[in-house]
Amino acid sequence: MFGDFLKRLTQPEPAPLPETDARLALTALLIRVARSDGHYDAAERARVESIAKTRYGLDPAAVAALCENAEQLETEAPDTVRFTRAIKDAVAYDERLSVIEALWQVALADGSRSDEEDALLRLVANLLGVTDRDSALARQRVSV
Repeated sequence: MFGDFLKRLTQPEPAPLPETDARLALTALLIRVARSDGHYDAAERARVESIAKTRYGLDPAAVAALCENAEQLETEAPDTVRFTRAIKDAVAYDERLSVIEALWQVALADGSRSDEEDALLRLVANLLGVTDRDSALARQRVSV
């Protein structure tokens, strides 16, 4: 279903993503973090939906459709390195910082931090060009 989208996203020099594609890619990344510990529970899904609603100003039906598409995209997306690199190339640094905050919100949504989530967040932050310090500060901002 997402073959053309993934092909464009993983080209050696991807073009900046249109707004709707950026929403989809970033929501799929949120879901990848949520699934990284082997559990994608109701609290994590609710957090992903809340982030999408707030971040993009979507109504409940649009949020549900976005999350459904993002769940499928996450399943079909390539390895995290290529997928995240493509997002980095298409999204400005300030926006990537807010993405890290959103990723931490999802990782912490179930009330615990797993080693898998920590490892994936470190990898994703690095691949997005966000420093460990900025990622730690983002985690602190969403933990309070």
